[in-house]
Amino acid sequence: MSNEQTDKQAAPDFAALVDLFAITGDFVSAVRHGSGHINDTYKVTCDLAGQPVHYILQRINHTIFKDPAALMENIQRVTAHLRTKLQAAGVSDLARRALTVIPARAGGPVLRDAAGQWWRMYVFVERARTFDKVETEQQVCEAARAFAQFQCLLADLPAPRLHDTIPNFHNAVLRLATLRDAIAQDPHGRAGGAAAEIAFVEQRAAMCARLVERHRCGELPERITHNDTKLNNVMLDEQTNAAVCVIDLDTVMPGLALYDFGDMVRTATAAALEDERDLAKVFSRPEMFAALARGYLSEAKFLTAAEREELVFSGRLITLVIGIRFLTDHLLGDVYFKIHRPGHNLDRCRTQFKMVASLENQSEAMEQIVKDCLK
Repeated sequence: MSNEQTDKQAAPDFAALVDLFAITGDFVSAVRHGSGHINDTYKVTCDLAGQPVHYILQRINHTIFKDPAALMENIQRVTAHLRTKLQAAGVSDLARRALTVIPARAGGPVLRDAAGQWWRMYVFVERARTFDKVETEQQVCEAARAFAQFQCLLADLPAPRLHDTIPNFHNAVLRLATLRDAIAQDPHGRAGGAAAEIAFVEQRAAMCARLVERHRCGELPERITHNDTKLNNVMLDEQTNAAVCVIDLDTVMPGLALYDFGDMVRTATAAALEDERDLAKVFSRPEMFAALARGYLSEAKFLTAAEREELVFSGRLITLVIGIRFLTDHLLGDVYFKIHRPGHNLDRCRTQFKMVASLENQSEAMEQIVKDCLK
């Protein structure tokens, strides 16, 4: 089922659905919330003795996340470990600093409705917000610091290994192979209209094996990573703009720390939204990269020398990989990312490739910024 089809599904009976979870209060309303591409998210309001209480209700896209039970097992383990570590560090506002999963009344962190849809609930994090577009260097610095702390807190998560919710999620070699298969099949006849973008990828195909090979050789360690480190996956306090909580944990799984840093470079330094059609507005802002490096490296003391030397490269690589994913989805008929207009994924692809070119042009200056932060 495509994401377009998911959007067209009839709205569920929210009152009955919410009652299946162990909430407090009486259901009042459920409204669309956020700007995610994959899952359907609703802000639920309940009444508790005359006071509003809020929750987040999400329909998990099981076309993308094929094992929702395993995904939620990951999230339960991660959130419980985060709370334990934060409590041990003397943090008092735990409900704002780590997501709280609301169990189903029948047990377990997720439920499947009569229509076969998978649902979960969280406590809503109050007095905090997310930003789809970076506005200040402080936001970037805080988000980077939060993601580095997130990695650090999960470094000692006890065995067993987390499930791979999307295997090979950032594996650039396999993403390139998937794109080439999509080009060969061209099921919707779109390859001809993306010839320039296909050529852009092929000119940089050699980049794709670099981190994969260094990991295979044991030079880059596996870590627990978020794997979707956009600014809007960190909630910032409405008053202070300090980072409060890392959210959207569906892709938390084993990976490389560089994947998280690279995706931060891709998103946090971008001067425009990822689907901007006017490519003259698309470039990487050096001042935002400096804020990102400063925030991340203030907490990421666990990085090895090999990881530190690949930080700047990781930004170019992950931006290329995300562009490859958008291009692949465009060729295959928009089956992964939600689209809101014809050619939306091709627009997204073009934006990513313009960012790659901008990052290439600034690579030497960015290497110097990293060196200065490490002094």
